[in-house]
Amino acid sequence: MKLMDIVVKDAIITELIAKNRDGVITELVDSLVASGCVTEAQREDFTKAIIRRENKGSTGFGHGVAVPHVKHADIETMRIAIGNSADGVDFKALDREPVYSIVLLLSPEDQPENHLDAMEAIFSSLSQDTFRRFLRQANSPDDVLTLLTETDNAVR
Repeated sequence: MKLMDIVVKDAIITELIAKNRDGVITELVDSLVASGCVTEAQREDFTKAIIRRENKGSTGFGHGVAVPHVKHADIETMRIAIGNSADGVDFKALDREPVYSIVLLLSPEDQPENHLDAMEAIFSSLSQDTFRRFLRQANSPDDVLTLLTETDNAVR
């Protein structure tokens, strides 16, 4: 699975405003609403579902990254929003370090295989030091898209 196929360009925020986990999740869901991928009516339900999932176990897997995600019956098409925080956010990451890059994934509940494929593609990229460094340094959505395109082309 190529990340470029599911990342929403208009939902890439290279300078997140929120300073805490729930605020970051809300800001990223709001970016999906603003891009037209999520409706205003779905905003609160999706945000709560992701926070509930996060409360069960942190998706901050270390190295300054987190991947909050949820499978939901009201999601028709898999979508990713990406955000960077200059100051870092406490996501209760496994290494107890702040999170600087967040990849939020919304997946249809009835497509568990695609969800796993997307998670594999995300973690494959985020497990690379160079990818994480360039993602964190991205100054614009276009910088992020260039990185994703290069990564998708190198992997496939």
